[in-house]
Amino acid sequence: MRFSFIALLAGFILAGCGKSSNSPLPSNIDTASKQPSTGRWYSVEQVDAGKLLFREHCAVCHGKNAEATPDWKTTNSAGQYPPPPLNGSAHAWHHPIAALKQVILKGGALYGGQMPAWEGKLTNAEIYALIASFQSYWSDDVYDRWLSIEQQSK
Repeated sequence: MRFSFIALLAGFILAGCGKSSNSPLPSNIDTASKQPSTGRWYSVEQVDAGKLLFREHCAVCHGKNAEATPDWKTTNSAGQYPPPPLNGSAHAWHHPIAALKQVILKGGALYGGQMPAWEGKLTNAEIYALIASFQSYWSDDVYDRWLSIEQQSK
């Protein structure tokens, strides 16, 4: 049942989305535009769908509320970094959405981490919902700083 809801939601989101030639976001998502329900680029529905996906795929490593590992800057015995917090207290907010999407798609090995690649396993809509879910934990100040970085990346 949960899979059907997520698949239906993803299909609905994708049906109204096209890729803009110069933006990594679907054409109906514009970081300069604010959603009335959140005041951010994403909707409450995206956050809700993303939190379900996050709980299923990401929480085991990044923590239930994206709080993750306290010592995320310290490598383990294999020289790999543990999962960083995604709740605005670590470095995720320093990266534009295209970089966040790339890490989700390709995994963390390129950056010294151990996150698996999700390419071919998650749709674009699901990836944006995941990003929306962890960005929902960010304070307005952190979100505004991220937004400045995002806008400069275009």
